[in-house]
Amino acid sequence: MRGVVMYSAGDVRVEERPDPRIIEPTDAIIRLTATCVCGSDLWPYRGVEPADHQVMGHEYVGVVEEVGAEVKTVAPGDFVVGSFVISDNTCEICRAGFQSKCVHAEFVAQTIGTQAEKARIPYADGTLVKTPGEPDPAMIPDLLAASDVLGTGWFAAVAAQAGPGKTVAVVGDGAVGLMAILAAKQLGAERIIAMSRHPRRQELARHYGATDIVTERGDAGVAKIRELTGGLGAHSVVEAVGTQESFMQAVGATRGGGHLGYVGVNYDVQIPGIELFFAGIHTLGGPAPVRRFLPDLIALIWDRKIDPGKVFDLTLPLEAAAEGYRAMDERRATKVLLTL
Repeated sequence: MRGVVMYSAGDVRVEERPDPRIIEPTDAIIRLTATCVCGSDLWPYRGVEPADHQVMGHEYVGVVEEVGAEVKTVAPGDFVVGSFVISDNTCEICRAGFQSKCVHAEFVAQTIGTQAEKARIPYADGTLVKTPGEPDPAMIPDLLAASDVLGTGWFAAVAAQAGPGKTVAVVGDGAVGLMAILAAKQLGAERIIAMSRHPRRQELARHYGATDIVTERGDAGVAKIRELTGGLGAHSVVEAVGTQESFMQAVGATRGGGHLGYVGVNYDVQIPGIELFFAGIHTLGGPAPVRRFLPDLIALIWDRKIDPGKVFDLTLPLEAAAEGYRAMDERRATKVLLTL
């Protein structure tokens, strides 16, 4: 099969990879219909994470081709959406709603790589969710978004306790930040402040429910959020970037007793303990337990109540994956969908 391999930073190739096969009775083999490039894929692309012939990709939708003897919930021919973290969905941690910390957790990006024509998905019953039927082709981008960015943005909004009567501030205007805006709106937030300097992303933020746009960053961004909230700060803040500046901006924008949901993959972020101590806020984040939300998200998409697929603003064939990486690295694209 054809698949994406990152040889080293900046060196992305599409080449022949071994066809996956059933190894464990809980496995499933899927033929991918679509996949995409994630903002977190840019970490190794930019040399922040090591990359040495690394298989790439962790967002995926497709059709089941084969299942192991113990798989019960999906069957050949089913169209499925999968989480970017493998989970059995039965262990004690999964049952508590944190499937991304399953005792059998495995990051799809590290060992499977779904920027490819096919993929072996371990613990298929706990990782894959089938759709009510064969989706319309126009719905594929929406379902693909559910595999990671929609589920991650939704988790961020839930972690920040976005809801009726709340003012929500979202730090980050990438795909996850935009999905957090969508989620906050669906959860009933009264006011949603998007922090963005990018006109196209500002437009999409408003489409998804943003009521205010803040272009300032850092201390100036914090000051603007407080100005808009009567000096108090937002009830709920989402951090969807993962840099030192963005994280501290998010902390500063959260009112005392408020909630911060952080989902931006971060490197070298140093949080001064004394600042966090005196902020007096609740924090929850990390790798999103997308599997917790997948059934409900698929239902919302299937009923056409949400349209998360609009975050894909560039579509390329799998063979042009290297151009997709360049486009996202250069911020010419918010999120790149790869067709198969």
